[in-house]
Amino acid sequence: MLSSGGTRRPPGLVTVPGLHGSDGAHWQTWLEGQFSRALRVEQADWDAPDLAVWSAALCSLLARERGPFVLAAHSFGCLVAAHALQHGAARADVVGVLFVAPASPEKFRFAGTFDARRLSVPSILIGSETDPWMPLSGARALAQHLGSAFVNLGDAGHINTAAGFGPWPRAKDFIDTLVQCEPPGSLHHAPNASTEGGQRALA
Repeated sequence: MLSSGGTRRPPGLVTVPGLHGSDGAHWQTWLEGQFSRALRVEQADWDAPDLAVWSAALCSLLARERGPFVLAAHSFGCLVAAHALQHGAARADVVGVLFVAPASPEKFRFAGTFDARRLSVPSILIGSETDPWMPLSGARALAQHLGSAFVNLGDAGHINTAAGFGPWPRAKDFIDTLVQCEPPGSLHHAPNASTEGGQRALA
């Protein structure tokens, strides 16, 4: 979207938390503080995951706010963000999506049917070798289905507050990469992380 001066507005941030939401020490909360325009999708009941209801809340937020936006989703929020982009978020100007530690759709079958299809926007999916909510192989397969660049963060648990992910500058780096629309093969990340699917190792 262009501003009145004819230049493109810098993308704002929309965070999409997972089950139980994200607390004040969570990396999503920290990331919101790194943007002049940052919003968080709110759910009526953070303890009752429902793919259709939560996705509708995200679509509603995106429809009423002025874009462009980049989404930063965590855990079940990753499924919500992908579902929203596939079912009803066409009015939103979403320029990219960061998926972090997506929860396994199998663990949330009770919350609705999730159909992993290739997205029409650039995306990066961050997986962990020690995530109790999704095995690394599952995260890798999901990235392939969504058309996302895949990053293995190594021994990082669920990449949440309990795993030590409060302030997380690398998340901002990934967002910046999406905003710049760089090709997945040019991603750079920390020495203990690695890309897969033919992408080169990072410095």
